[in-house]
This record gives sequence, structure tokens and C-alpha cells, in this order.
Amino acid sequence: MQRDGKEGDSKAINSKAIAADVDAIARITAVPNILEAVTRMTGMRFAAVARVTDSQWIACAVRNAIGFPLEPGGELPLETTICNEIRQHHQPVVFGHASTDPHYGQHHTPRLYGLESYISLPIFRTDGSFFGTLCAIDSAPAELDDPNIVGTLKLFAELIGRQLEIEDRLSNSQAALKEATAVTVLREQFVTALGQNMRDPLQAIITGLYLLKQSPSIGIDDRTLVVQLEDCSQRMDRLIRDILDFAAGQLGVGMPLAVTHGADLGDDLRRVVAEVATTNPSRSIVSSIAIDRAVNCDRQRMKQLLANVLVNAVAYGGADQSIEVDARIDAPDATHPDEARGMLRVQVRNGGEPIPASLLPTIFEPHKRLSPDGQNAGLGLGLFIAAEIARAHGGTLELTSTAGQGTQVTFQMPLVAMPAFAGTGAGAAQTA
Repeated sequence: MQRDGKEGDSKAINSKAIAADVDAIARITAVPNILEAVTRMTGMRFAAVARVTDSQWIACAVRNAIGFPLEPGGELPLETTICNEIRQHHQPVVFGHASTDPHYGQHHTPRLYGLESYISLPIFRTDGSFFGTLCAIDSAPAELDDPNIVGTLKLFAELIGRQLEIEDRLSNSQAALKEATAVTVLREQFVTALGQNMRDPLQAIITGLYLLKQSPSIGIDDRTLVVQLEDCSQRMDRLIRDILDFAAGQLGVGMPLAVTHGADLGDDLRRVVAEVATTNPSRSIVSSIAIDRAVNCDRQRMKQLLANVLVNAVAYGGADQSIEVDARIDAPDATHPDEARGMLRVQVRNGGEPIPASLLPTIFEPHKRLSPDGQNAGLGLGLFIAAEIARAHGGTLELTSTAGQGTQVTFQMPLVAMPAFAGTGAGAAQTA
């Protein structure tokens, strides 16, 4: 019973492999033209590419003008074919008049199939292994004495063998790409699940540290330690949030938005500037925030965008130069009807050495850092996530960097755009 099972498995594997070979020939667009050229050159009315193994003869492609009962995928008994002999000796077989040929006049194949003319050449893969044959037959005689006929068909057979190699490589590449894509999706899903499960206990730790810090019984030294632990926990929370946002983008989910209609964005942005300034007391941050109307947006995401860009400016800007934050609503432009309510524009400028020109084309890609030495800590996701937030809001994020002007990151968004984008994110829209 076990042996029968193994034999059945082996036959199934061989059948699958042969079917793949037939499909590979079908994908070679040159094969029909080759078969037509063979019939024109030889004057014979049937031509085929056959897959020949030690147990089967299968037609892969056929050009049939004599009604021979054989279609692609059809089989002939292997032992009835001359191709089986070619599989063994790897030499062409050619005869134009079987009835007068001293050898093939008595051969079983011409007699069985009523053939008078026949030509068949072996097809080899590029690794030297035998694949099958390129053959032509007819019930009428054919003049096949011209050596150019065999020479040309040899070239055709070699071309088919080379094309088979290309098809094999393409098929393997596609299979590898499919497997890699599946692994990537699984990895991103795992990262997302891991990040979400990590945030719950981390939030409990952050809350506990906050309560502990408020306790009147805690000493000065212990309070300092709690503050340090709280800072580390907050930094870890930001890293996890960045990873989750990145994973969502890689999985095609997109940046989730929870739109608040009529948000007081000016106060939100001022709080971000104050928080970054507090955690970086040695840096000068000068802000001018003049947003005089409500803005439909995801307030938390907009704060995240400014925080990411501003923290980036602190990390890479000149330590002895001020960072400037400018946020305002530009007046409507009559030449752009879709901007009738004006444009929200937020800019962050910092001095210092300009960003190398080689880094600018990929500056918003994930895992990119502004300094090639990679000395600054982080995952390199800040600007990538900021750009995704801008895109989710129907806006843009642009960066310029020159020796004279320093580095400037500009976010801008048409105020009319947000209602159209409100339902695109995973977060539910809210009303203030």
C-alpha cells in the first residue's frame, strides 16, 4: 500500500511538471511563427513542438493543415514515435520519401501513421538536458535534401530551448516574488499585532509612573528616577506608534484619520512647540502661529506631523541657530477655484549644514536619516510618517535645503480638501 502511494505521488509530480512544460511552450510567443516557418520551408503540412520523456510523448504546440488528430496537450504512445529514438541518440532524423528509404521504408512509425515525409530535431535546455523535439510530418513526399533546411530548424530548436530557460527564470522569479510578498505581509501583520499588544501594558506603566510622580511621599532622588523612566516610556510609546503607522502603510491600510470638524488647530500646534522646547531647553525655537479659523483635520495626526518635523530639525539643525516655526492660512487664490477657502501652510526652518544632495530624492522614504553617518538615534520613520499624514489629509510635504537658506520643510493643504478625505482613513470622523 505504501509503495502504491509513493508511485501515485510520483506520477502526480511528473504530470504536474509536464503540464508546466506545455504551458511554458504556450507562453513563448515565437513558437507559432516558428511552426509556420517550418511548414513553409519544408512544404509539409503538420508541425509540432513535442515534450518527450522516458514514458510520454505530449504535443505542446501544433500547426495542423492535414487533419492529423492531435492538439496541444494530446499524446501519442511513446513507443510508436521516432522521437523516442531521438531522445536516446540526440540526432536529427530526416526523410522525404519513406516508401523508397532503405531504413524508414520498413519502420513502424511511417507505416502506422501513414507518413511519407518526416523531419525531427532534438530540443535541449540550456543546461544540456533533453526537452523534446521540433518536428514536421506529411502523408505526401517532401524535398528535404537541402542542408539549409536542417540547419535552419536546428536554429529554431536552439531558440526554443533558450526561450524555455527564460520562461523558467521568469516563473521562478514570479514564484519567489509571490513568496516574498506573502512573507512580508505576514511580518507586517505580526509587527502590527505585537505593537498593539505592547501599547496596552506600556500605557499602564506610563499612567503608574505619572501617579507615582504626583505622590507627596516620594523623595527627590526617586522623583528624578521616575521622571527619567517616564521619559523613556514616552519615547518607547512614540517608537511603537511609528512602527504601527509604518506597518499600516506597508499593508496598504493607509494612514487612519479621525477627523474633527472645526478643530482649533492653532492651539494644538502651539502645544507641540512648547513640548519640544521643554524637552530641548538648550535649543531656541521661535514660532509664529496665526491660524484664524477652524480647520477640518485629524488634530492628533496634525500634531504628530509637526512634532516629527520639529524633532527632526532639533536633531539635525545647527545647535547654535534658532529653529523657526511658521503656521498660517494663506489668502484664497482666485486662479485656483479648488482653494477658494485658502491654504493651510506650516513651515519649519533650521540652520546648519545643508542636507547632502544625494539624500534629497529619498528623504521621505522609510528608514532614511538626514545624516549619512547615522549617528542620531531613531528608526528613520519621522519624515516618512509626516509625509503619509500630509497625503492622508489631501496635502503635500516638501523639503528644501541649501547652504545659504538652511533646511525648510513645508506642509500645505487646501482647506476645502479635508471633507472629501474625511472618510478615507480607518478612524471615524468626529464633530467638535
